[in-house]
Amino acid sequence: MLVYLGSSPDARLKDIAEVVGITERSAHGILQDLIDGGYVTKLKAGRRNSYALNPNLALRHPAEANHSIGELINVFASPNIESK
Repeated sequence: MLVYLGSSPDARLKDIAEVVGITERSAHGILQDLIDGGYVTKLKAGRRNSYALNPNLALRHPAEANHSIGELINVFASPNIESK
């Protein structure tokens, strides 16, 4: 979900759920957890929401706590390099 929001900050909850492969209800719960944890900020624009990631926050799991959200997003945003 974080990776998708990083590239599609104006996505609707329905779109997020579809891309991630979960129900809208599950997507809402996960998104709310991310907002409550400070990983995502919800910005209201009229009737639409957009989402901003906090790239400086560390990942939650202790095994990955020395890495930030921004690092995760950068890994998935980087173009694939094929070895020759």
